[in-house]
Amino acid sequence: MPDNRFPSDTFGPETQAIRLQRNRTGEKEHSTPLFLTSSFVYDSAEDMAAAFSGDNPDVNIYSRFSNPTVDEFTGKVAALEGAEAGVATSTGMAAVFSTFMSFLSQGDHILSASAVFGSTHTILTKYLPKWGIEHSYFDMNKPESMEPLIRPNTKMLYLETPSNPGLDIIDLDLVGALCRKHDMLFVVDNCFATPAVQQPTRYGADLVIHSATKFMDGQGRVLGGVVVGREDLIHQLYLMVRNTGPSLSPFNAWVLSKSLETLHLRMDKHAENALQLARVLEQNRHVLNVKYPFLESHPQYAVAKRQMRNGGGIVSFEVAGGLDRGRRFLNALNLVSMTNNLGDSRSIASHPASTTHSKLSEAERAAVGITAGLVRISVGLETVADIIRDVEQALERS
Repeated sequence: MPDNRFPSDTFGPETQAIRLQRNRTGEKEHSTPLFLTSSFVYDSAEDMAAAFSGDNPDVNIYSRFSNPTVDEFTGKVAALEGAEAGVATSTGMAAVFSTFMSFLSQGDHILSASAVFGSTHTILTKYLPKWGIEHSYFDMNKPESMEPLIRPNTKMLYLETPSNPGLDIIDLDLVGALCRKHDMLFVVDNCFATPAVQQPTRYGADLVIHSATKFMDGQGRVLGGVVVGREDLIHQLYLMVRNTGPSLSPFNAWVLSKSLETLHLRMDKHAENALQLARVLEQNRHVLNVKYPFLESHPQYAVAKRQMRNGGGIVSFEVAGGLDRGRRFLNALNLVSMTNNLGDSRSIASHPASTTHSKLSEAERAAVGITAGLVRISVGLETVADIIRDVEQALERS
């Protein structure tokens, strides 16, 4: 676990992100070490037997079970989110799937926002039904639509805010109160915002999920996922991950733990660049509409301002001309990368209708605002004038 010399309740989040780390080893290192090992040794046969007698993650047995480097990363994220504990996974989708399978059983029902990542949609619609788990979708833009969908067997409410890729926002206070009223687990995917921008636990979320691959890494290097929340729930999730194997590698955890040291600085810069790009796009004749949480034109602008420290690093906009125009726009970019990642130091453009959300039907995409001409920009850390110039010339050329 992270060094207790730096209690999370007495230091600011930036300090926690930098200073929460393992106790120093006998080598007296300043930078946190990497424990690149598959297993751990014991001083006696009795110690080894005792290690296997319980399910305590603080006793290192095997790196699928626990690892000091992985523990440091999860401890940092839990502190930044204001959560009691955490567990790391190999990818963000492993975090989502493990959460579903830990707390949902045959005959249960999950209420989910319709605006979710494409792979999450596939789990909800293709795989959970194999285990007799039903789902219903609600519209984040119509929060009044949630309560009528709740059933006696509804065990979990799941959402992303901001959503991918439409950047829908929902009032977390309102949802938290609803979940408490109906005794449902409240699970939030906080990937787009990160704990540097919002902390859903402050509004009643029981569990908070991240694809650490995105802004937490910040340079497009490694895969990882993490779930933080109530300690009793995290212990159940830990046992699921321990026994089924989607564990985070120590090397990836070391990269991610170091990356958290600059998360707040990076998210401030991502948001600053994104807001400038969004304002320019609002004035562009080739753009039909722009979505960014801190634009006054965003339908949930007031909610975003209340629960987010900034608007994050993602901008979505619709180009006139539909699918072909969207592809021509991507092909005309020179500086901005075309790839299916986001949260990188380098700006990235994607076309959700033909990539990340292509498995949804046209009607399903339309229901969550993914039009044929929708473009998602993960705004990087480059000089903002260079980002704007490249996007503007691609709009002209397309």
